[in-house]
Amino acid sequence: MPQFIELTGPESAELSASSVAVLPLGAIEQHGPHLPLSTDFTVASATAEAAVAVAGDGFWLLPALPFTKSDEHAWSSGTIWLSWDTVMRMLVDIGNSLAASPVRRLVFVNGHGGNSALLQVACRELRRRFGFHTFLMHPGVPADQGGVSPAGELGMGVHGGLTETSVMLHLRPDLVHLDRAVRSVPEALTAYEYIGFGKQVSFGWLSDDFGTDGTIGDPTGANAELGKQLFEAGVEKCAAALREVARFEVG
Repeated sequence: MPQFIELTGPESAELSASSVAVLPLGAIEQHGPHLPLSTDFTVASATAEAAVAVAGDGFWLLPALPFTKSDEHAWSSGTIWLSWDTVMRMLVDIGNSLAASPVRRLVFVNGHGGNSALLQVACRELRRRFGFHTFLMHPGVPADQGGVSPAGELGMGVHGGLTETSVMLHLRPDLVHLDRAVRSVPEALTAYEYIGFGKQVSFGWLSDDFGTDGTIGDPTGANAELGKQLFEAGVEKCAAALREVARFEVG
């Protein structure tokens, strides 16, 4: 596995400008009573590691970031979150540090939907400040950002639902408590045509707006076989996207 941190200083200075640094970002936050706090960190780390392993030469995995912007879950014990400006400064500092190497392509593999908007801003900031080609990808597109959620979740499986629970049953079944899983779909949102998860008009929300256990979705039908399919599909798509990153030019 090509790990950036296993290089020596002189070795890192010998990388080419076409080398691609891959930075996974997760979160440490509540995921209902059935999933561990490490869910997003586990999925992002595993996906990025597997994608880098199969993408080919020239990709270098950076250590995953566990603490990110999870303030929508700040109400819950166990959530460890950083403010948006702390995360932004951290990403700029990482870019500033990486700029001392020849690497000029940086990919964020994001496992936590609450980071997405901020990472889009960071991509442009790092592009402007350091001339990086910057990219944002997800193991799977979150339902609240236009991704697909199973019909039984009415398009609202955004946190601790069927897909996320299934993937964790594949990756870390020892940490999943499916016997505690409860359906929690905010069906009242179906009354709105334009406002909602993945709709034309987004809205600000906290995870306890929809119930007290923090789940937004229906994990009750989750299974490891579905999780394996979803994980492997996500790795394949991320690996293919990384290969495009390596040859991407603007214009």
